[in-house]
Amino acid sequence: MTPGGQLPISSGQTLRMAPSLTPRYGALVLLAELVATSAAVTEMSGRLAKIDRIAVCLRALPAEERAIGARYLAGEVAHKTGIGWATIAEAGKTIPPAREPSLSLAEVDARLAAIAELGGPGSAGARRDQLAAIFARATAAEQQFLTALVSAGLRQGALDGIVAEAIARAAEVPADAVRRAYMLAGELGTVAAAALGDGAPGLAKFRLTLFRPILPMLAQTADDPDAALASFGGSAAALELKLDGFRAQIHKDADDVRVYSRGLNDVSSYAPELVAAVRALPARRLILDGEAIAMDGTRPRPFQHTMRRFGRNEKTGVALQAEYPLSLAAFDVLMLDDQVMLSAPARDRFAALGEVAPALAVPRLVTADSTAANAFYDDAIARGHEGVMAKALDASYDAGSRGSAWLKIKRVHRLDLVVLAAEWGSGRRKGWLSNIHLGARDGDGWVMLGKTFKGMTDDMLRWQTAAFLAREEDRDGHIVYVRPEIVAEVAFNDVQRSSRYPGGLALRLARVVRYRDDKTAVEADTIDAVRAIAVAAGVIE
Repeated sequence: MTPGGQLPISSGQTLRMAPSLTPRYGALVLLAELVATSAAVTEMSGRLAKIDRIAVCLRALPAEERAIGARYLAGEVAHKTGIGWATIAEAGKTIPPAREPSLSLAEVDARLAAIAELGGPGSAGARRDQLAAIFARATAAEQQFLTALVSAGLRQGALDGIVAEAIARAAEVPADAVRRAYMLAGELGTVAAAALGDGAPGLAKFRLTLFRPILPMLAQTADDPDAALASFGGSAAALELKLDGFRAQIHKDADDVRVYSRGLNDVSSYAPELVAAVRALPARRLILDGEAIAMDGTRPRPFQHTMRRFGRNEKTGVALQAEYPLSLAAFDVLMLDDQVMLSAPARDRFAALGEVAPALAVPRLVTADSTAANAFYDDAIARGHEGVMAKALDASYDAGSRGSAWLKIKRVHRLDLVVLAAEWGSGRRKGWLSNIHLGARDGDGWVMLGKTFKGMTDDMLRWQTAAFLAREEDRDGHIVYVRPEIVAEVAFNDVQRSSRYPGGLALRLARVVRYRDDKTAVEADTIDAVRAIAVAAGVIE
């Protein structure tokens, strides 16, 4: 940094930091203190111990760093730096670390914010140079933390749920109040600042507000329609199509309409059809929850077709509008004119949706009858959908929560695949081989179909680490390549096209069910079995 508080950048431009921050860095909390907390939490196995440790750290933060500290401990950064993983990893490997810590939380966040603002010719090099300037000031531990944080790869077993409880502990307020504020604010930093600054009155100020998206309500799983109905005590439930699309929350105030993603990002410009459809609705003020999906007549297109509309390049996405037009399937209404409906029972919200947007409402059946529910599910699958959702009619909209009031019942495929390699885990799984590479038989060889770390119990992790190491053939950094001998039964939802793997296909949402000690590798499923699933789903011909 130059004496005037400026950072040199490679394009010949000059990026000026906020002058008011510079003289105050010394009085603020060092990044090293937060890194030490993160490291300590990583080694802890108990949830309460993690909460206590994070609460101690949050309580010690000055007012201007509370939001930053909460975000970082939850693995979040408020600024989209536009820096790729390769650049971040290179900085961590090639830049010598500082001997002593000197970076404060406020300085790091201000520098990341400045990087995020860079644009135009030369901005890629400028971002790289500014990241290098941060890493040059960071110790080895701080570099490791920043690498994981900026690349969204921080794994310390303390993401938003635990940090939310730690905020409540630090501020001495009810955890439910923090969770409610979080669901309405959509990010933990603002909530932490309010709770630690003003306590319960500060949290009470959060309201459902137009153009401030909230966290979406999520669902647990059920094996089949019968199990779903049983979980609701035999009462009637709402069954609706489970669409494999892009979760969209749409806000309307007169002619001003904006579309937000599941991650609460404004994607309005990517989906002009959705904006037009909601603008035409009679409600003056409206917040809808739904799914944007590319359809081929009455059948859904493959998931990747929908996601191409929301790719990195906005112009490319809009240019594909004619080829992959989006439809909106709305399944909930959170605000209707002056009525906030979060606390209203689902039956009332569904009725309101049917009145204000009947043409956009997802197909739905209300029933307690097992035969009718199974027929609805079978029809959904026959029409090419993922499955169905089952929803309790008396439930409120519990934003940000994965509760039992919503249950997803999806078609699940299972294959017996061979483990080709595994990656060393981090955070709670540090010291165990966790993320496994899966392959199908192809003649005398193997075709990789993707990776998964899901579905593994602690006992499974212990067993597979020993089993994989006993079959180790080679290593490449954190990857251990093994003899293709171990067969895993893998459940997955779909197959999608992939340019990443030689076979051109990859599994979606794969998880390990069990290891098949009763099968040898030559008995594993073939790539032809995978292709057959892809053909049936219309992914390939």
